[in-house]
Amino acid sequence: MQVLTGATCTRVGLVSAAPIRLMGLISAFEDHPTIRIHLGEIETLLEDRSLHYLILDVSHDPLWLEMQAKVRRMRPDVRQILLGPAGDEELVLRSITAGGRAYLDTNCGPLAVRQAVESVIQGCIWAPRRLLSKLIDRLLSQSPAVAPQPAPTFSPRERQVLDLIMTACSNREIAAELGIEERTVKAYVASLMRKTGADNRVSLSVQATQSVLRERRASLS
Repeated sequence: MQVLTGATCTRVGLVSAAPIRLMGLISAFEDHPTIRIHLGEIETLLEDRSLHYLILDVSHDPLWLEMQAKVRRMRPDVRQILLGPAGDEELVLRSITAGGRAYLDTNCGPLAVRQAVESVIQGCIWAPRRLLSKLIDRLLSQSPAVAPQPAPTFSPRERQVLDLIMTACSNREIAAELGIEERTVKAYVASLMRKTGADNRVSLSVQATQSVLRERRASLS
């Protein structure tokens, strides 16, 4: 595999007990300029501190949520991409709540796998938008009452980006909507996360939604 000069390679672990699917997942990244796939057992891969992303094929493992929890205990910094059963939205929500950054069903093609991994590397959550909306609603309903914190100040452009993030738009879609470069969107997202203390886009959306609700309650009081 050739690597672009000056590009930084991202090492991604891959665990699968299905030989045919394993070969398909490997082939999806054979020509990728910046992603390198590494195979091995979970414990061995997690010992590699330079590896921060892990694709888990859990389609044949009935205890895959426990596997997720194990990865999170051993390496909370590792971002998990799950490849699992299709058709069960509750399982997908539980997977993301348990620390998964992406969930793909076993019927997805190589392009979808690549896009999901690239999105996770960029700091995004990869899942159907209707599920992300449900997840945000669930997190909001479970959030404990805390003392209100001073609201961060956003620039007009940051507010535009935040509004689009709350509708589950990707960086590419935000860039197209606002007529700016995708790298500029990434800079705005990073700024928003610094200001809010969020560590991912779902958390950022939840905090923004809570802020909107507080503002509405204040306006009605």
